[in-house]
Amino acid sequence: METGYEKLDIFKMSYELAIKIHKMTLALPKFEMYEEGSQIRRAAKSIPSNIVEGYCLRKYKKDYILYLHRAFASSQEAILHLKTLYESGSLTDKNIYDDLLEQYDHLGRMIFRFIESVEADHQPPLYVKENDSEYHI
Repeated sequence: METGYEKLDIFKMSYELAIKIHKMTLALPKFEMYEEGSQIRRAAKSIPSNIVEGYCLRKYKKDYILYLHRAFASSQEAILHLKTLYESGSLTDKNIYDDLLEQYDHLGRMIFRFIESVEADHQPPLYVKENDSEYHI
């Protein structure tokens, strides 16, 4: 059963892409495993991680938005590393490249729209009370 952040489409897509990137990097030339391969894995895994951290801090609108912006930035970083791998010839499968590039572009737009919705209509979690003395988990 999905709960919390697991229900967010941006989390689901970013997590699936992180797994795809991880698997894709295992097929890269050996010298790329610790160079560009490592960089793109970290960027890809940073996206769902920042979404989770932000979600857990959603009581605080500014913190939530900050982590969502970090997720967006990491999605753009993943695109850069993907382009570098392809243009340098380390990633040779054009279908994989095109598919991942399209999905990361779509994810970036989804995250950006999600940020806009949080900025416009942020609602703290229902368990948050008016003052911290009423706070119950």
